Amino acid sequence: MIDIEDEVTARDGAVDATGTASPLAWLMAIGGVIGLVASAMLTYDKIKLLETPGASLACSINPWVDCGGVVSSWQASLFGFPNTFLGLAGFSVVTTLGVLLLSGTRLPEWFWAGLQVGAVLAVALITFLQYTSIYNLVKLCPYCMVVWTVTIPLFVAVTARNLRSWAPTSAVTRFVSNWTLLIVLLWYVAVVSAIWFQFGPERLFAS
Repeated sequence: MIDIEDEVTARDGAVDATGTASPLAWLMAIGGVIGLVASAMLTYDKIKLLETPGASLACSINPWVDCGGVVSSWQASLFGFPNTFLGLAGFSVVTTLGVLLLSGTRLPEWFWAGLQVGAVLAVALITFLQYTSIYNLVKLCPYCMVVWTVTIPLFVAVTARNLRSWAPTSAVTRFVSNWTLLIVLLWYVAVVSAIWFQFGPERLFAS
């Protein structure tokens, strides 16, 4: 009889049973780098606006797809400093942990617990920013959307891994593990639909 916890560790640690690096490790390493680059670009734009208010940004395409309008809002500095600093720190940690997993390191469970807390806070923050960007500011920031795009699968995948490790027999664990990709895709569809119905093609593709 296979021990469920041992199976989870082999599948979701550094490598799976075949010796191949786990998809979660690749997702953390690659997604972390993408999020880090997007956060760095947002930080650069924030500094540029502070130095030169009203400066034209490369990602400001039209009045609705406008990084400047989002980055200069109060929502972009919820805790008294730019949210992008959280992205720089958080994605640096995720990238580092992903690389460690790919190198064969097995992380202790308290690392995964800390990562889960960070993932929950990150997805809560981007959900708030998605809502305010789409419905309050009525402006979209391309770099912000990149951060959204990588945070969602990271949250779902980390949660699925931890559920398998901490509650392997739970029905919730089976559901999230079996439908991880579908959950991510439906989440994307929900966000894209909200954007589409709020902005419409005439705003999204305006010059």
